[in-house]
Amino acid sequence: MGSVEDQLVVVTGGASGIGASLCRGVAAAGARTVVVIDRNGDGAAAVAAEVGGVAVQLDLADGPAVTEALTSIEDEHGPVDVLCNNAGIASGEDPLTTPIDEWRLQWDVNVMAHVHAVRAVLPGMLARGQGRLLHTASMAGILSSHGNSVYATTKHAVVGLAEWLAFTYAHQGIRVHLLAPLGVNTPMLAATADPEWQRSAAGEVVEPEDVAEMVLAAFRDERFLITTDDVAYEWMSFKTAEPDKWLTGMNKLQQRIESAGG
Repeated sequence: MGSVEDQLVVVTGGASGIGASLCRGVAAAGARTVVVIDRNGDGAAAVAAEVGGVAVQLDLADGPAVTEALTSIEDEHGPVDVLCNNAGIASGEDPLTTPIDEWRLQWDVNVMAHVHAVRAVLPGMLARGQGRLLHTASMAGILSSHGNSVYATTKHAVVGLAEWLAFTYAHQGIRVHLLAPLGVNTPMLAATADPEWQRSAAGEVVEPEDVAEMVLAAFRDERFLITTDDVAYEWMSFKTAEPDKWLTGMNKLQQRIESAGG
């Protein structure tokens, strides 16, 4: 059974939202050291002080800096037992109008930060025969979403990365989890989700603290996929069984969003 007791846990995007709740959750569950990584240095320091952890200010878009930071953490505090790749950003709408630089930025933060962090800690985990990786994506990475084409695309890549890591390294003691929330009460939801989409497709909006509890339960149960609403399984099944009907339904919702002025 998966436990974080007496383990070193790293959380990216740990200054707010789901990341901050993860930091509090693993600390309460007995983690030895919680490392709070965020671009917002003051926010990371506040959460680290709250949980008795360590704060690291870091721009997750800077791949070499991610590698350097994880290496320094292991040199100073010991091997990383649990890596929570949680940081993410969302902006941009239509792929025809979103600047290419925005595509590159979200690709670097939402996908490549995961890759650089995994490359830094996975060799040690494999050598020890154990380790845990959490990748925060979104149901936008499985079911897609209206608007925010860059976010949906990059989160699909996160899903693919997590799946690949899971089946490639399971027999070597590496446990991989994919967090794919629907609606969570964070600033990102308020800033990026169309109101019509929220009403029709976000499911029940849950609190970040609830998500942290779901993550810890998945660790204990060694469960790969972590959702925040069981309706997601119904939608996933429908998409897989009837892809054309699913796309038709998504287009109808798109038309409703446009009619509502979204």
